[in-house]
Amino acid sequence: MPVSQKIKEILNYVQTCSPGQEEFYQATHEVLHSLVPLLEQDSRYLEYNILESIVVPERSIIFRVNWVDDTGKRRTNVGYRVQFSSAIGPYKGGLRFHPSVNLGIIKFLGFEQIFKNALTGLQIGGAKGGSNFDPKGKSDNEIMRFCQAFMSELYKHIGKQRDVPAGDIGVGAREIGYLFGQYKKLTGEFEGVLTGKGLNWGGSKLRKEATGYGSVYFAENFLKVYGKDLAGKRCTVSGSGNVAIHTIEKLYDVGAIPISCSDSKGTIYHENGIELASLKAVKEIHQQSLEAYAALHPDAVYTSTAHYPKEGHAVWQIPCDVAFPSATQNELTLVDAQKLVDNGCILVNEGANMPTTPEAVEYLRLHGVLFSPGKAANSGGVATSQLEMSQNASMSNWSAEEVDIKLRTIMQTVFKTAYDTSVEFGCEGDLIKGANIAGFRKVADSMIEQGSV
Repeated sequence: MPVSQKIKEILNYVQTCSPGQEEFYQATHEVLHSLVPLLEQDSRYLEYNILESIVVPERSIIFRVNWVDDTGKRRTNVGYRVQFSSAIGPYKGGLRFHPSVNLGIIKFLGFEQIFKNALTGLQIGGAKGGSNFDPKGKSDNEIMRFCQAFMSELYKHIGKQRDVPAGDIGVGAREIGYLFGQYKKLTGEFEGVLTGKGLNWGGSKLRKEATGYGSVYFAENFLKVYGKDLAGKRCTVSGSGNVAIHTIEKLYDVGAIPISCSDSKGTIYHENGIELASLKAVKEIHQQSLEAYAALHPDAVYTSTAHYPKEGHAVWQIPCDVAFPSATQNELTLVDAQKLVDNGCILVNEGANMPTTPEAVEYLRLHGVLFSPGKAANSGGVATSQLEMSQNASMSNWSAEEVDIKLRTIMQTVFKTAYDTSVEFGCEGDLIKGANIAGFRKVADSMIEQGSV
């Protein structure tokens, strides 16, 4: 059977078994089609039915989370942990607390995590979890009670050599603290079962900054191959959470000019460069919308979401040299890609998970725009999580400088692996194929060697 026909059969199977899970289907479609050059070269992966196996999680856990709000009312949310692959190490992947969370979202993120983690060169498998709980508008006590209820179910399925969750959207240092405290209470064990912990009790320096910093390091490596660098480049960044803020911070460090950020309510365009201290104060200290940033800086242009163009998003209308989509999935559409090309953008570097739609990716590729897929470019966060696991295992604590050196090295390795693989398979610079083939090959070979097919 031709490889293309086999892939079509498997994708039909995915749709049949996972109805309505569009993000998961999108992720499997991208990965499987990008593997064609490898599958045509090495028939083992089809003979061992690796494709059929890898699109099905090893385990999907769905559980009820009952908690009590400040009025004494009993509330119920749904919790998830999808343990996708342990072929190369214990499950590793974040927890997301957001109203949009459902099984399809978690499966898409967990599937992507398999290959992202494999690319780092570290021994970690792929997983993801979370809940449709919304921390926004909740008191600290409500968030604590929810986290304790969530961990009261999750703790049965995790462990330092089994599954090590981390944070993600809606799960920061506060939530990790509450989750860890409940795990310790339930098990009586003080162990590195979560990453993103506080520095006083096993956390790693630069964990909060790692995804944003790593994204910039990846872009630097990519541009360098083509004789370019980030210094002096005007960069648009979407989002205003950890990834976006620390992408902006690191862009300044390398001499670039970050000129935008965004949130669910609107977009800031600051021609002279985002004022980082103001952004951190608005978002990290006061937890306000970006309208507050605009009030502090009259020379900044604020566009409300209600006034976005009918098609596309305001942040991608801004002329730039490099774009860093760093908010959420499918935020950069075909219309946005067309505007970026018209404005002379040379690189789209994904800081979020799958933020660019397939149509937009194809348009960028056809018009010669370099493209860094999220599974490679945003792997700095999970890489530093693994560094935290290493510090926990050896009961040591590395300096920020030591962690940063290791992070730079890992991101260089991730880029080189993806780029060299693209060259190997005759598609130089196509890092979607390079990253997917390299990550898949490492995991698939491990599955065959272990007989876990």
